[in-house]
Amino acid sequence: MLRTLALALLLSGGTVQEEALGRKLEARTNLRDLRGNRRALGDFKETEAFVAVFLGVDCPLSNLYVPALLELEKPLRNRKVRFLAVYPNEPESLDAVAAHADGRGIPFLVLKDFGQRFAHALGVQRTPEAAVLDRDLVLRYRGRIDDQYGVAYRKEKPERRDLADAIEAVLAGKPAVQTEADGCLISRGAPEKSGATFARDVLPILQRKCQACHRPGQIGPFPLVAYEDAARRAGTIREVVVQRRMPPWHADPRHGKFLNDRSLSAEEVRTIAGWAAAGAPEGDPKDAPPPIAWPEGWEIGTPDAVISMPKEVDVPATGVMPYLNFTVPTGFAEDRWVTKAEVRPSDPRVVHHVLVYVKLPGKEIYQMDGSTSAFAGWVPGDMPFEHPPGMAVRIPKDAQLQFEVHYTPNGTATKDRTSLGLVFAKEPPERESRMNIFAKLGIRIPAGSPHHREESVLPFRQDVRILSLLPHMHVRGKSWRYEAVFPDGRTETLLNVPRWDFNWQSVYRFDPPVALPQGSKIRAVAHWDNSDNNPANPDPTKDVRWGLQTWEEMMNGWVQWAPEKPDR
Repeated sequence: MLRTLALALLLSGGTVQEEALGRKLEARTNLRDLRGNRRALGDFKETEAFVAVFLGVDCPLSNLYVPALLELEKPLRNRKVRFLAVYPNEPESLDAVAAHADGRGIPFLVLKDFGQRFAHALGVQRTPEAAVLDRDLVLRYRGRIDDQYGVAYRKEKPERRDLADAIEAVLAGKPAVQTEADGCLISRGAPEKSGATFARDVLPILQRKCQACHRPGQIGPFPLVAYEDAARRAGTIREVVVQRRMPPWHADPRHGKFLNDRSLSAEEVRTIAGWAAAGAPEGDPKDAPPPIAWPEGWEIGTPDAVISMPKEVDVPATGVMPYLNFTVPTGFAEDRWVTKAEVRPSDPRVVHHVLVYVKLPGKEIYQMDGSTSAFAGWVPGDMPFEHPPGMAVRIPKDAQLQFEVHYTPNGTATKDRTSLGLVFAKEPPERESRMNIFAKLGIRIPAGSPHHREESVLPFRQDVRILSLLPHMHVRGKSWRYEAVFPDGRTETLLNVPRWDFNWQSVYRFDPPVALPQGSKIRAVAHWDNSDNNPANPDPTKDVRWGLQTWEEMMNGWVQWAPEKPDR
């Protein structure tokens, strides 16, 4: 039986010890997957060998070898050989790693080697370099993949298949022939910023990127307003920002500019990490910026109307709750045009997300043309929606509102009654905003598939402005990409979410809105991991189809848009 992977740190004066070869790994792992979960080889049962391939985002040799690794891995999957893509370079964030792996279609488990402990334990110094562990977690091979590529040469095909031969030798219980890898030296990255203080350097970052959630009465589990709040959690703060687990933001920074971007820059991460590593000094309180005057109530100001769910919902301490739907009459005697909308749960700690639809008698909330009557929503940490000038969404007279709420118990029984605040336009707008959802209902994700792909398309028959995008999948979701396909065939990535996280489903609001000409279409490309590589997978032995519950799956591409020309 496999033991939990634990990595003995084999460092001596910062050099790699050659005696790593033949050593059984016994200490704890410091590897994390793209969602930030700790992963151990002992989690994977019935595995005959592990192949850890160390890759670098910008290493030319590493990128050349990815297709050969994909070809090598697929047939070995049925022989219980588990490949791991390990990224050890310190400057490479989780987002950069995820985008690299997703863009190259890497189907096996992708891991980030924070602190490079795994690389040191295995004696790995370069990318690409491979290590093979037997079923008892003994290192049996370390070296190159083959001899097709080198720093100064390329061959049409390899003459030696070093990694493939090593895997076969390990499976047969024979010694493997060791080789030396060529490629890029593993990078330690830029040092953390020294001399930072809380008052002068850290607090401004917390105000901009963290306090929207981490303040009293909000969803953050603790406030980050005063020095004492942050100082006693400095170690945790350092870890989650270095690993890019916080603030929650999953858009690939190479594509799109968004109003609600919560991500930290590399300099901001270095500042926080250096401050924490130096003992979290407070500095001179006079250097601190004035506190933010956060609104006490509604962030959109005083609403013109507030509509609430008809009753409180009892949320138990534990368990899984199905989606709940509540229909509430508006009582509007005439059409109303909404310029701002804010959804407010009374206990946001247990609310995963909320969608609010306009419901008309005899009409469904989803139409065959892909349009939907959804117009407002809530996810943790997101901002209320405010239309650009000259735009609004219409709620017809006598309409009803349907609240769709997904609760996630957090260990304490509680109650929630979610409300919706609305601010109305004083007159009809020039442009009516719309929401489309191009859901693909016919998806089937095969059992055990680590990288299943589906795509769908939404065409536009007029010039439009894209206001926001929202991808939606469930716990097997892996990545999502929105592309604009122009009439001349040119494509442009609008939004790439390479490490989908079901727990943080952001609306990505463009700044400014994106203009698309008539005849354009938006294409959504999604991937799922229905294998045991995915720790959130309820059952990797079953095919999965579209469904409302989290153990089923969805491919729902939300697009909020408005016509380019006035259409009153």
